[in-house]
Amino acid sequence: MTHEHSHPHTHRHSHNDHVLLWPLILVLGFAVVEAVGGWYTGSLALLGDAGHMFSDAAALGLAWLGAWVAARPASHKHSYGLLRAEIIVALVNGLLMLLVVAWIVYEAIERLQAPEPVRGLEVMVIAGLGLVVNVVVAMRLHGHQHNLNHRAALLHVMGDLLGSVAALVAGAVIYFTGWMPIDPILSLFISALILVSTLRLLREVLHVLMEGVPHHIELDKVSARLAAIPKVHEVHSVHVWALSSEVTALSAHVVLEDINAWHEVLTACRTVLQAEFDIDHVTLQPETVSALNNGEVACWLTQPHTH
Repeated sequence: MTHEHSHPHTHRHSHNDHVLLWPLILVLGFAVVEAVGGWYTGSLALLGDAGHMFSDAAALGLAWLGAWVAARPASHKHSYGLLRAEIIVALVNGLLMLLVVAWIVYEAIERLQAPEPVRGLEVMVIAGLGLVVNVVVAMRLHGHQHNLNHRAALLHVMGDLLGSVAALVAGAVIYFTGWMPIDPILSLFISALILVSTLRLLREVLHVLMEGVPHHIELDKVSARLAAIPKVHEVHSVHVWALSSEVTALSAHVVLEDINAWHEVLTACRTVLQAEFDIDHVTLQPETVSALNNGEVACWLTQPHTH
């Protein structure tokens, strides 16, 4: 028994080095600046933002590594290639973000119970510079959110951006009013926002790892569309899952009145799946009505699968 495969893999990873490298350098460099500044000024918001930025540097580094690994060609041991690497990296980045949030919440509660003096003016200056850096990095990553790996990295950067805003506001309030609790209060507020986004990302990552149907695809519509192709009697055993956030796979059994029409039907199925549903990786098994009714399966011998 053999199957007909269609693998027009157009992996869009070649530009990832440039997308992620400069943000990594900027974030890592300024994380050091903010860490020193947070220690000098005594600002938890600034230290928290520095912690975000260090986690961002790790996230961007992992994202770059994940994109590089995912672009490796298929092999005898990994016939689908290593596309899932980017999903695993996104999962690790999401879990790291949860740890950062937990640390900031703990420190904020401690600071509320025992307020410490903060240098408001210095905090404003450093946070303002951090805000500029984060805006530049976020703009760099914003156009690549179709990739869960990039989205995880962008989530870290947006957390930093919010952290910079919080630190800037905290520094201004402390400088002009002397009210110290604003620093940990804003840190808690930003942590809550980051937590919601992180949990949403982790839910999507787990959905991919559990081979769920991608959210933008309705399985019934795919089945109905294939069944509507001329010379197709019916379609069954349709399975759709994501190999990565950019590559979707499908397998299905296509029942025909005449097996001689298979190549024509196969071309039509490929075109429909690619053009209407953006499904890149297709495995279709042809069957005849007579064989199906007799409890048998007739398959069409085709060329060997190549990548």
